[in-house]
Amino acid sequence: MNIVSNSERETIELGKKIASKLKKGDIIILSGDLGSGKTKFTEGILTYFGLEDEISSPTFTIVNEYHTEKLNIYHFDVYRLNDIDEFGAIGGEEYFEKGACIIEWGEMIEDILPEKYMKITFSRNLDYENKRNISIEYFGETNI
Repeated sequence: MNIVSNSERETIELGKKIASKLKKGDIIILSGDLGSGKTKFTEGILTYFGLEDEISSPTFTIVNEYHTEKLNIYHFDVYRLNDIDEFGAIGGEEYFEKGACIIEWGEMIEDILPEKYMKITFSRNLDYENKRNISIEYFGETNI
């Protein structure tokens, strides 16, 4: 599925829409260059769960944990990891069943993901500064 977002607001709204379907065990991989919309999309997911005041990038901590009454959300940024083994060393795979996982730069660990996940790839439109092309792929039979 391909979507065009014309603004940060539309990218946030897409995050909210997908958040409404999230459940424990769901995994979303976010792929794309810096500034392509991954964080805005994640902001939409967290806003849906009332966490708009707690949003921060996990760039230096690898994972941010958000606990809500409805669902625990684990937001990873694996950009700084050297390899898949490092993800395992921090206990990353243990999070997959504890809640919903959002993994920025997740293509780096695709080989160890469960068979069911969603991958969202963000790319800038070079002709329009605020426009993003968003591609959504489903692996396995995910209900997201």
